[in-house]
Amino acid sequence: MQLPSATVRVLDQAIQERGLPGVALGVVNAAGERATLTLGYAQLQPEAAALQEDFFWDLASLTKPLFTARQILRAAEEGRLDPGDPLGAFLPELAWMQDTPLRERTLTQLLTHTAGLPAWVPIYTWGDTDTIRARFLQEAWPMQAPGAVLYSDLGYLLLGRVLEKVYGHPLKEFPLEGGLTFTPDPGRTVATEHCAWRGRMLRGETHDENAAAHGGLAGHAGLFGTLDGVLSQAERLLRGGWLSPAAQAFATRPMAPAAPAPAERTGAFVAAQSGWSGGGLCSPGAFGHTGFTGTGLWVDPERGLAWVLLTNRVHPTRHGGLDIQALRRAVGNTLLAGLT
Repeated sequence: MQLPSATVRVLDQAIQERGLPGVALGVVNAAGERATLTLGYAQLQPEAAALQEDFFWDLASLTKPLFTARQILRAAEEGRLDPGDPLGAFLPELAWMQDTPLRERTLTQLLTHTAGLPAWVPIYTWGDTDTIRARFLQEAWPMQAPGAVLYSDLGYLLLGRVLEKVYGHPLKEFPLEGGLTFTPDPGRTVATEHCAWRGRMLRGETHDENAAAHGGLAGHAGLFGTLDGVLSQAERLLRGGWLSPAAQAFATRPMAPAAPAPAERTGAFVAAQSGWSGGGLCSPGAFGHTGFTGTGLWVDPERGLAWVLLTNRVHPTRHGGLDIQALRRAVGNTLLAGLT
């Protein structure tokens, strides 16, 4: 399989004309044939470092589907929990001595961002890791009514705590498949941003401040992956075997109208919809997810194609001028037009 020339041109222009430091693209079809492309730099500041195909990338919110949601569904496969269980069944200490509806919100509502939690809070400013972990479970979060989509890191932070409680060990001790890690070698990792809070350029440590303040890993961020490692996840999502058939269907199919989540969410991903990051040429059954650092994964079963786009668009700062969503859509559309 050969990448379409239009896709290569779009990515080369992003490097040469729009300030994107580096990019890695991987594509796989239903027959298991692959094509990859690596362009640009792993780091520009404080000195330039060449990008290599086997370098690790900070996957940011790809942690949500590729680790946390998948592990929650594995726990369901093992009979340890049910997605419809209330959060309070696993975290009885949650908001102790306070009246909160959060205890009754279900794991499915957390997975699909429909629990009514706030989107983000600067938890990293609260203190040391032990203080943050204790306060996080006791915070009286302002809650909206369940059902409406409000993308929330906090919900996945709570799912990470559920996993720790169910399995009896911290997240960093969960096994990972090849090409995925929580602790990459900095010398073989793509740089992200010069962090104002930590006062240094980040390379090999979690970009997300709240995950870093939890010890480098939380339910919403902290996973690193190589292009090959993430593309292998995309291939199993496309060809089967990512989970059992029943659990994979829950993770990838849009929620039914009667379900406690709108149809633009699946159990672990975002379903294809108007204006979404995968591009308008995707079929209605496509799904995917993105990460703040500039990462993304998309799968279109009807077209028989899956692709991974990894960038360090936050290097050396998140305040650059690149339109990452436009780039993602252009890559998806040119791939679908040229390969299907």
